[in-house]
Amino acid sequence: MAVYYPEQDPGAVSRALAERPGGRLVACLCADWCGTCKQYQDGFAVLAARYPNDCFVWIDVETHSDTLGEDIDIENFPTVLIQPVAGGAPHFYGTVLPHLDVLDRMLARGAAMPAAASQFPEVLPWLLGQGTGNG
Repeated sequence: MAVYYPEQDPGAVSRALAERPGGRLVACLCADWCGTCKQYQDGFAVLAARYPNDCFVWIDVETHSDTLGEDIDIENFPTVLIQPVAGGAPHFYGTVLPHLDVLDRMLARGAAMPAAASQFPEVLPWLLGQGTGNG
């Protein structure tokens, strides 16, 4: 499976999410200038292929700052958001350095370490709206 980039084809992200109603959104919130994020990108694609029922999205928070607004306040890069595509509380929201084995184990176990609702960005509604022209 692919890693989706909202700026390249917004409709593809919303379609991919719709095709995986029982899956998870695995979003890497990054910045183009971040060297650590760039190290993470190839491994993130490997995990996308390993977990085809989940939707992996690479979100450059600076590129999308106008549409995401104040929902995005990233302190460290890369920050990963894992949330059921159906919505609800995230399974995980936090920094995961480019040790893909850590993210791989979190996804394989399906363990949840939820953050308080006010602590994670509302990325899922924004991504779903991308294909409708509302983003």
